[in-house]
Amino acid sequence: MAARVFNVGIDLGTSRTVIACDNGERSFIPSYLGFPKDAVSRKMFGKDVVFGDEALRNRMALDIFKPIEKGVILHSDDPEKKAEQYKKSLYVARELLKHIIQRVLGEKQPDMIIRGVIGAPALATKQNKKALLEISRGILDDVLIASEPFTVAYGLNLLNNTLIIDIGAGTVDICRMHGTIPSDEDQTTTFKAGDYIDQVFLDLVTKKYKEANLTINMMRRFKEENAFVSERGERVCIVLPVNGKPTNLDVTDELWAACRSIVPEIVEAVRKIVATFDPEFQDGLKENVILAGGGSQIAGLKKEIEAHMEKTLGYGKVRKVEEPLYAGANGALLLCKDMPDEYWDELRHHSSVTRVAS
Repeated sequence: MAARVFNVGIDLGTSRTVIACDNGERSFIPSYLGFPKDAVSRKMFGKDVVFGDEALRNRMALDIFKPIEKGVILHSDDPEKKAEQYKKSLYVARELLKHIIQRVLGEKQPDMIIRGVIGAPALATKQNKKALLEISRGILDDVLIASEPFTVAYGLNLLNNTLIIDIGAGTVDICRMHGTIPSDEDQTTTFKAGDYIDQVFLDLVTKKYKEANLTINMMRRFKEENAFVSERGERVCIVLPVNGKPTNLDVTDELWAACRSIVPEIVEAVRKIVATFDPEFQDGLKENVILAGGGSQIAGLKKEIEAHMEKTLGYGKVRKVEEPLYAGANGALLLCKDMPDEYWDELRHHSSVTRVAS
């Protein structure tokens, strides 16, 4: 029986894990797993592992794990220092990867060959990439690890004179495209991203409303629905328990300040990426700045970055991708499909792409 080859593109993100497959299926789940705490919770769920939204909804009955932090597998920066925690992170991340692939392909059959491209932060270390390769063994038959902003650019066919800003939960990855696979010098990563906004928002609201009962998950959900950096006339309110009683609280200024807190670092990173490029091609980059990732949906962010670029670089034209959730996975899938067999070995020598055959 002839082998069936399936290509998948995977964005293994801090907040969400996203997959696109060439069979037309695609899916996403929050990057959380839960394990039943005792025999009662095990009986309630009828399974050993609970994923995504179901895990978050039932977190009081589960031990919750989030295996991805700042875009990489937890503790993969220094696996020897926290060996047991790193081992656990690998196990949990592997379960997450296996689950998201099963959602689009079902159980792996003997005649299946699954090839995948997994996105990683722009400046992920060799150890970070090694961890991704480790969890892929036995699940993917061949895998490339590629920088996330590069996969976004590849999927949109924006391969020249383009500057990608990919705003995720754990990182903001910035990459300039000039017709080749980007090198480390073409990319940078900052860590004031979606999770940073959540923490700033929580701190500001806690300071203003000391009696309110808050959690980071409450702040995150409200931010995802209402995030903005533009000037707006209407006030933004959230219903939170105060001494057990639901209370309507005005958090307009706090949300605005939290969302805006990531902008200066993004624009400074953009300035450096543009300023260190060939002077003859700098205008092309400034003319074609692309916002991707969940953070691209913050209302007014496009104009805010343009305004800052005008101050620091004289000009900037920014636009948002149409499918921020799937842009990285779509590009990773396209890259996977486009790679002839003879190129897999060649790509392993580039800093932004790694390969292993399991």
